[in-house]
Amino acid sequence: MGNRSSVRSHLLGAYRLVPVTLFLLACFLVLSCAPKRVEMPSFEGVTLEDELARRCAVQALTSTFSIEFEKDGGVVKGDAVLKLTPETLELRVYSLGFLVAEVTADETSTTSDPPIDRNRIALLVEGLRNSFFWWSIQNGEIREEDNIYRVRNSWRRVYISKKTFLPERQVIELEDGRELEVTYEEPDRISGVWFPSRLRIALSRYSVNLKIKTLSVTPP
Repeated sequence: MGNRSSVRSHLLGAYRLVPVTLFLLACFLVLSCAPKRVEMPSFEGVTLEDELARRCAVQALTSTFSIEFEKDGGVVKGDAVLKLTPETLELRVYSLGFLVAEVTADETSTTSDPPIDRNRIALLVEGLRNSFFWWSIQNGEIREEDNIYRVRNSWRRVYISKKTFLPERQVIELEDGRELEVTYEEPDRISGVWFPSRLRIALSRYSVNLKIKTLSVTPP
C-alpha cells in the first residue's frame, strides 16, 4: 500500500507541474518571438549640423536589398545590389538568381540594360541616389517643426526626426517639375550603420519599395 501511495503522490505531483511547465514554455516562446527593441544611439549635445557634416564624409555606399516595383496595381519583385558615390550609380537587379536589369549613371549620362522608361529611370537614379545620400542636400536651410527638422534648398526637402537624426520623408523636385516622394521607416542598425531599413520611392503611378539587407559606407 505504501508503494502505491508513493507512486500515486509522484504522479499527482507530476500532473500538477504540467500546467506550470506549459505556461513557462508559452512565456519563453512569446518572449523569443517578440520583436527586439531597437536602442537608438544618443545624440545629446550633438547638433543636426554636426551629424550632417559627419555623414557628408561618406565617399561611397554599397547596399543589398529586396526590391518591389509597383505600377497600376501590379508588382514585380526581385533583389538588388547598389553601389553609390556622390557622382556615380551602379545598380543590378536579380530575379530568381538571374540578372534581369542593370543601370549605370554618372554626372553626364545614364544607361540601362534592358532599356527602361524615363519614369523608372528617375525612380532608380534620382530616387536611389538622393534617398540613400539624404544628408547631401547642399545649401540647405534648417527649420524646426514640432518633432522634426526640415532641411530645404531649391529642389529638395528632407524631414529629419529630432530623436533619431534620421530622415522620415523627403521630396525631390525633378527638372521637369514633377516630384519624387521618399518615405523612410523602421530605423535599424544595418551592418553597423544606423539607417531606415524600409524605403518607398514614389513618382506618379510608379513606386519602388526597398527592404535593406546590408549597408556599408566608406569611410565607416
